[in-house]
Amino acid sequence: MRKALRWLLALTVLIGTMSTAGAATAAEPEATGTTDSSTTDIKDRLLSIPGMSLVEEKPYTGYRFFVLNYTQPVDHRRPSKGTFQQRITVLHKDVSRPTVFYTSGYNVSTTPRRSEPTQIVDGNQVSMEYRFFTPSRPEPADWSKLDIWQAASDQHRIFKALKKIYSENWISTGGSKGGMTATYYERFYPRDMDGVVAYVAPNDVVNKEDSAYDRFFAKVGTEECRDRLNGVQREALVRREALKKKYEAYAAENDYTFDTIGSLDRAYEAVVLDYVWGFWQYSTLKDCDSIPADAKNATDDEIWTSIDTISGFSFYTDQGLGQYTPYYYQAGTQLGAPTIHFPHIEKKYIRYGYQPPRNFVPRSIPMKFEPWAMRDVDTWVRHNARQMLFVYGENDPWGAEPFRLGHGARDSYVLTAPGMNHGANVAGLVPEDKALATARILDWADVTPSAVQENPAAAKPLAKFDAKLDKRGAEHERTLRP
Repeated sequence: MRKALRWLLALTVLIGTMSTAGAATAAEPEATGTTDSSTTDIKDRLLSIPGMSLVEEKPYTGYRFFVLNYTQPVDHRRPSKGTFQQRITVLHKDVSRPTVFYTSGYNVSTTPRRSEPTQIVDGNQVSMEYRFFTPSRPEPADWSKLDIWQAASDQHRIFKALKKIYSENWISTGGSKGGMTATYYERFYPRDMDGVVAYVAPNDVVNKEDSAYDRFFAKVGTEECRDRLNGVQREALVRREALKKKYEAYAAENDYTFDTIGSLDRAYEAVVLDYVWGFWQYSTLKDCDSIPADAKNATDDEIWTSIDTISGFSFYTDQGLGQYTPYYYQAGTQLGAPTIHFPHIEKKYIRYGYQPPRNFVPRSIPMKFEPWAMRDVDTWVRHNARQMLFVYGENDPWGAEPFRLGHGARDSYVLTAPGMNHGANVAGLVPEDKALATARILDWADVTPSAVQENPAAAKPLAKFDAKLDKRGAEHERTLRP
């Protein structure tokens, strides 16, 4: 999964890397039936949960927003073997409303944000930072404890702790790796949630068979657009030596190093080979006009700028890779990662090919791939999915290997938004699919208005759109990784 997870997520990390020293930890036991919870402040109720501590509260009209730490075992199978502080946030509306459990699969934003399902059901939102993304990383880090079951168990413990406060229905959600995370959580703890909304969730069942991606790139968009992109990508490799000099100067100016990937040359090729994928992941067909039409006659600066804008020459540096070590570790141990080919580029111009996750993780961290992990999840979804919705974008490369439903699935759906990319959502579906998805989400949350019960085609979000709160980039980090 490719790279620039940097626009929003870099900001998230910057905002979130605050010290938790001096955090207020609850001294009182968890609230019980002897306490009148209707008159107890929500902050006090949250802090009455054993292991919960407050980092800060931020104001937002109509809500209370809390940044919290929650004590989690490093190993849920052996909870006595150490703990770490996992960062979560709570966007509180009312305990009488349903709750949406959101995760990006990466860092958590410490700025108030509302996922699409939260807007649809007009509810509360609990957001979890994925284990091993700093600051939610055990010290020392035992990387063998970073797997999909341990992360699902993190969610399970948080849910059990908060369900006592937020007793109405719960829906889990996330985009991209967050959509994968919501799916894995459902697989391991199918009785927790009342519904799942997984956006643009890749499903790399067989890691070594990735022909679906090659077929995708052979037909996505229009021939004219594909030719433009392919031409710029090829030209960047034809001009490797000239553009590498520009890269060397750029790296020196910014003190970038390349110890993890091995060399500047490897980093250069990795950035260039991500170019076409990156375009389709975050751009649309109309953006093709921004791509040089005649790559062979374009200047070096034009080629450089186009590649840098879409792929980002800073990403495969040590400084760019560092914060995403947990993702690459998981891609190389359980999640899988695509391998694609480049028929429009002569072999003499490609030295390394699409590099595996192992090349992006420090060699001091051992990795061994588990081919059964994704096969297990895929089989479970096909035969056991209940009240699950998968949303994909027609032009998103990650949708080339989607989740599919089998005969055992019940009240579950796979829907595709035409022309959309990795930011696909319910709002982008065709009208009949949009109404269906919205109606099912409302039903799963048990907040369906009577008018919608009588006419599901009338389903729409219960909360009005808020330009700041509903900034959808918070769901789909800008990265060429899922």
